[in-house]
Amino acid sequence: MPARNEERRLPVLLAALAVQDLPGRISVALCINNSTDGSLHQAQAAADRWKDRLDIVVDLQTFPEHRAHAGSARRSAMSAGLERLADQPNGVLISTDADTRPPPNWLSANLAAVADGADLVGGRLVLDEAESISADVAALRRLWDAYWREVRAIEDEIDPAPHDPAPRHGDHTGASLAITTAAYRSAGGVPEQPTGEDRALVIAAQAQGARLVHPLAVWTRVSARTTGRAAGGMAEDMTRLLDQARNGGPIMAPDFSHWRQRARWRRGQRHDATSGRRLTALETRLPAMPLDMDLRSWADGVARAAA
Repeated sequence: MPARNEERRLPVLLAALAVQDLPGRISVALCINNSTDGSLHQAQAAADRWKDRLDIVVDLQTFPEHRAHAGSARRSAMSAGLERLADQPNGVLISTDADTRPPPNWLSANLAAVADGADLVGGRLVLDEAESISADVAALRRLWDAYWREVRAIEDEIDPAPHDPAPRHGDHTGASLAITTAAYRSAGGVPEQPTGEDRALVIAAQAQGARLVHPLAVWTRVSARTTGRAAGGMAEDMTRLLDQARNGGPIMAPDFSHWRQRARWRRGQRHDATSGRRLTALETRLPAMPLDMDLRSWADGVARAAA
C-alpha cells in the first residue's frame, strides 16, 4: 500500500489487517512517500504492537516532484511485496490504500477467489460507516450503485463473462485489488502515471490474458473524506457526490441504450481471440458515451413503476 501523510489513518488500517482471519504472520509492504507527518512513526509503532501478526516492511521514499504521485508509490509498494514473494511461484499481491478499513475476511476472500481460478480480484468499495456521511450523499451513492447494477445486468444478459459470473460488483481499484505474481509480472507492474495507475494495471494484465473477477464476498470500507492524497482518487469522487447533493441539479449519465450497444460490440470482439485478449484496451479507445439520462428522473420512474 502507498501512504503519504496518513498518520491518522494508518493505525486504523494496520489494526484491521492484524485481525484478519488468516493464520500466521501477514506480510505488509508499505511505501511511505514524501510524508511530512508521523506516518513512519505510526508504521513502526504498529510493527512493534502487532509483531506476532504483521511483518511490516517500510519503503521510505522521497520522490522528485514529477514522480511524487500514486503511480510511483503504488509501484514501489508492490515491488517491495514482490520481493517478499520471490521464492513463491504461486504468490498473490493484494493492494489497498492507507485510508481503508477491510473486514476480517478480506484477505481470505481474495485468496479464495484466486484459488477458484482468478488472476485478478476486484474488491467492492463501501463507505466506512464509522465516518460521518450526510444523508444526501448517502442517497446519491445509493443512486449511482443502482445505476451500475443495471449496467452490470445489461452486460450479464448480452455479453456474460463465464469466469466472472453474476452476482458481481463492478469495482477494481487499488483500494482492493488482488493479482497473482505471474499476472503482475506479465503486465509489467504498476505504471508510473499520476492517476489511474490501478486501472492501467488491470488493462495491461487483461491484455495478457488475466481473468478478472468481482465476487460480492470481496469488499472493503473506504474513507468518506473529501480531501485526499491522490489525484483522481476516492476523495475526488466524494467531493463530486457532495457537490451534486448540494446543487440539487440533474445528475447525468449514459442512457442504458449505450451500454446495450457497447455490450453487443464487446460480444462481437470476443469472437476474435486476439481482439478478445485486448478487449479492455480496445474499449478505452472508443468515443466516450454521451451523458443523456437524468439519474434522478430514471430512479423516480423506477419507483413509480414499482408502486
